[in-house]
Formats: sequence, C-alpha cells, structure tokens
Amino acid sequence: MINVGRLLLRPWTGMQRFVVLLCVSLLLVVSCGPKPSADGPSAVNNGDFITIGTTSKLRTLDPADAYDIFSGILLNNMGERLYTYELGSTKLVPQLATALPEVSEDGLTYIIPLREGVQFHDGTPFNAKAMAFSLRRFIENGGQPSFLLADAIESVKPTAEYELTIELKQPFSALPALLSFFGACAVSPKAYDVGPGKFAPDTFVGTGPYKLARYGPDLLQLQAFDQYWGEKPANPGVSIQLLTDAPNLFNAFQTGAVDVAYQNLEPEQVQNLRQDADKSGWKVIEAQGTGVTYLVLNLKQEPLDNVAVRRAIAAIVDRPLINKRVYQGQAEPIYSLLPTAFESYSPVFKESYGDGNAEVAQKYLDEAGYSTENPLRLELWYPSNSVPRSLIASLLKAFAKDKLDGAVELEINSVDSATAFQNVSKGIYPSLLVTWFPDFFDPDTYIQPFLSCLKGSQEEGCEEGASQSQGSFYYSDDANALVKQQRRTLDPEKRQAIFGELQEILADDVPYIPLVQSKEYAFAQQNIEGVQISPTQQFPFWTLQRDTAQAQEN
Repeated sequence: MINVGRLLLRPWTGMQRFVVLLCVSLLLVVSCGPKPSADGPSAVNNGDFITIGTTSKLRTLDPADAYDIFSGILLNNMGERLYTYELGSTKLVPQLATALPEVSEDGLTYIIPLREGVQFHDGTPFNAKAMAFSLRRFIENGGQPSFLLADAIESVKPTAEYELTIELKQPFSALPALLSFFGACAVSPKAYDVGPGKFAPDTFVGTGPYKLARYGPDLLQLQAFDQYWGEKPANPGVSIQLLTDAPNLFNAFQTGAVDVAYQNLEPEQVQNLRQDADKSGWKVIEAQGTGVTYLVLNLKQEPLDNVAVRRAIAAIVDRPLINKRVYQGQAEPIYSLLPTAFESYSPVFKESYGDGNAEVAQKYLDEAGYSTENPLRLELWYPSNSVPRSLIASLLKAFAKDKLDGAVELEINSVDSATAFQNVSKGIYPSLLVTWFPDFFDPDTYIQPFLSCLKGSQEEGCEEGASQSQGSFYYSDDANALVKQQRRTLDPEKRQAIFGELQEILADDVPYIPLVQSKEYAFAQQNIEGVQISPTQQFPFWTLQRDTAQAQEN
C-alpha cells in the first residue's frame, strides 16, 4: 500500500449465515474465557442480537496491521483510543484520555492524563503502561499503518500510573486527531506480543463496549462487555453477516434476513431502497462521507507541465452532471480536496473555473496554443474495477468533444487497481482518477499527502515525498512552507487561515482536480432504532436497538 492514506480500489467478498447452539456457546465461554475461537462458535445469536449485513471483506482485526474501512468500523466498536469524536459531530473529545494534551512550548512534548477504572476484555487493568505498550506495538510491529505513528512519534512513555508522555520528532498539531485513528486503540499486554510481524489477525482484546465473541469465515459476533466502564450498549450484541456480493445484501435486507444493511450496495440498489422506503416501512440513513474522488495530473509529462493546460481541464469538469449521471445524486460536488465538513473548506475550484465552463476552458487552451486545428491530446486513466470512474472519464471525453469543437481529445484507458498503484509514483500515467479516504479526521490528511514534497525543485518537480507518491510530482516552496506551518500551529483559527492559503495554491497550480465527495447510506428495518453514521465515518453498534413493541405490533 502506498504511504499516502487509503485509496479506494478494493474488491469486497462475503459470506453466509449460521446458527449457534447455546450449549456449545456456554461450554466454550466457560472453558476458553473471553478469547474467541477461530474454529467454533463462542456466542449465541438469541434473537436479541442486531444482525448487520455487509459485503465488506475482513483481512485482520489486529489494530497494528488493520488498514481498511471495515476493520476500522469493528475496531471502533470493540476498542478505544485516547481520543475520539463526539457522535453526530466533528468535535474531538477524550476517550481513554481525560483531557486534551498539555503541549510544550516547542510543540514536541504531549502529556496526556488517562482514565482510571478501565479494564480490558480479559480483566487486565488499563493504565499508562498498557497504553504505551499498545502504541509502541503499533509502531514496532511494522503493520500496514505503522508509518502513521512511526513518522511522527519519537517515544511513548508512562510518566505516572495514569499519565502518558509522547515525544514527537517534529511539531504536529494534529496529533490528538491522529491518536483517534482506529488502530491506535489500547490492547491488553497479556494478549499480544511486540515484534515485527507478530500479529493476531483473528482475535481482539481491548477496552470497548463490545468484546469479540466469534470470528468465523461467514459471520462475526460482538457481545456487549459487561465490565465496560462507560454507558452500556443498547443491545446485547451484534451479528455481522458478510455476504458475497451486493445483490445478496440487497435481497437479504428486502426479505428481512438482516436488520441493517451497510456497505457496499450499488447505486441502483441504494436508489431502489430509497424509493421503496415509505411503502415498505424501512428506514434510510444518509450521511456525508469522507471519501474524495479526484483527478491527479502528472506535472512531469507534457502537456501537463503547462499550468494553462491543467486549468483548461479543471474548467471542463461538470461536477453536478457527474453527480447526477454517475452517482444518481448519491454524492456531492466538491471544489477542494478538503471535504465540506471542515470549517476550513473553501470552494476554490468553483470560484476559479466553475462547472463545465467551455468559455474558460477555451481561454486557457488559447493561452497554451491549442485549438481545433492543433488539439490537446491527453491520456486519461482509471482503475478497471471502478464503474463510477469509468463513467466519469466518458463524461469528460464527451464534454470535450461536444463543447470544445475538438480542441481537446481525451484517450481513455483502464488499468487494474493493483498495477495502477504500483506504478503511479513512477510517473507512468499522465492523469489518473482516484478516490481517497483519510486515515484520521483532520484537514492535514487531505492536504499534506497531496501538496508536500521532501526533496525536489520547481524545475525538476518532486523527486521524493508525498506528491511524488500521489503521481503528480508537484513541488512548491510556498506549499511546503505552509504545510509545515499548519503542523506547528495550535491555534485553530490561525491554522484554518493557513489551510485557506493552501487551497488557493491548489486551485492556482492545479496538480489535482477535486470532483465529488462520497455519501454514506445505511438501511434499517422498521423495528430497528438508533442507526447513525457519524460525519467522521464512525458506525456505532452500541446505539442500535430493537423496538420490540413495534415488532409485536407488526
């Protein structure tokens, strides 16, 4: 995986339902304790468990190696981090910490007070030693997301029984948000080992409101943790069915085989469920997503080394049309790499280029010396497993042909996702359609990976660093300085102003063209309450409950 966050290009697989005998469950719980068995059931779906259907694929539950959206959902429900987000908002709040950190004047030392009276699922007490163990394990075991903490943190030490001190390699004002990453959760020192590659993919022992009761090939069960320190879940547990594909998930929900459907229905299926909701009585939960689909432009290849060409392409993009034709209204036009949920979001591309603006596009084409007689020819690549991005490419090509009198000729090509992301940093593709998901909820994760460069020059482009990994090879002294400045700035208003400047640079230099921001959908049966999708993409299980009175009425 490229060290630039999570890029959406995953095939999802799934599984089937099963029934667990109570006597076997009790026998395993008594004989094995809280650790689940990979070979057999250790919990019972007694009818009160909420059943969630999904097509997501689970690779691992080890927080030191988990780096996909579905693992994050599970770890956010079974584990806890120092900080999290208030449900329904983007407000960062303490979780296993009791307050925001005390930060030294040089911005390198963070002192964090910890919560007392917390215990792990195996009965081990939580304290600063356990938290330090968990964060060091995340760094030292070398899993896929290890760089997130390893690049920022110099050391983690318990400086009192319930006090943690973190030393940074360089100032990083987004550290509390980074510590909300699902993999930075506390794990029991008795249940895990430290060392490169020492992972436990099919178990989890944390401090959260649920403990893992079963890890099977076609079903997961999470049981409410009766020793949980906080507010107890509104249900005794959840059963998560991993189905083979979207049609199976669609049918399972329609027939009532699952209580909740979440990830990854096709746009047509989402539309059908939305339209039939009133008639069928089920509930539609819609929320703003954090994924951003954008076009990356390779500044080291002609003709994209000419900023006028990049600006012309930016003017071609018609985001409302993309949302309507490609996503059936299930996305949101976006005019910056920052999602609209951030206060620092600024619609800079709308202000500079508009949507599908042929007049502006022609002005920049004239400036670059392109015309109907001398057309701009450009290869546009997309991942072959992405239907939406193939449709986006076709729309861009059609607009250029119809509105610019042949002054722009786009050649559309596809490549499998694995090959694309092996080669993107090598500069093979002139342009590539990509979807980005952040690692943690902070503007830094939408700016630094795109505009920052460790080594390069204005003339040669980025030779080493984030923008080289993204395939744009963008280099700007001003952008580099501002990225570093926002990372040193603790004052939220001053930091917000810096992000405003960075977005202006993005729109002026156009190394990337933002297109749409994702929306998230979940569907619940009529008797299920408490389904919500947080703006930070948490999907809490503990708020789910069955309305038994309504179920009896029906």
